[in-house]
Amino acid sequence: MAEPIMKVCHYQDVPAVTFGDDAPGVTIRWIIDEQKDGAPVYALRLIEIQPGGHTPSHSHSFEHENYIIEGKGRVQLDGEWHELGPGTVVFVPPNVQHTYVNAGDRPFKFLCGIPVSRVPGPGLSPEGA
Repeated sequence: MAEPIMKVCHYQDVPAVTFGDDAPGVTIRWIIDEQKDGAPVYALRLIEIQPGGHTPSHSHSFEHENYIIEGKGRVQLDGEWHELGPGTVVFVPPNVQHTYVNAGDRPFKFLCGIPVSRVPGPGLSPEGA
């Protein structure tokens, strides 16, 4: 882990990384992370889903904290769908099956806070994103 450093930047200054084939139309920006910023507890990501795009249905051992910035979307939590729009917050507890879908004709953007150093792999660490 890097030594914690203060950071002020525009989110567009952080590169967007394509998630992969399992998540068509999805990019992730690691706005604050453990490796580059030394964040000791939580990472903050900006996830953008293009029209027609979605994240894979998945679960993991840690929670998500989400804040919807713009666009229209839907989230499925343990089989139940919820409509999302700007200002909506979502808490996904550990081990809950979930997926996000863009439900509009413009990009769907949300902030996603997760604990650092939990699970390696696509979208879950800057190296694997």
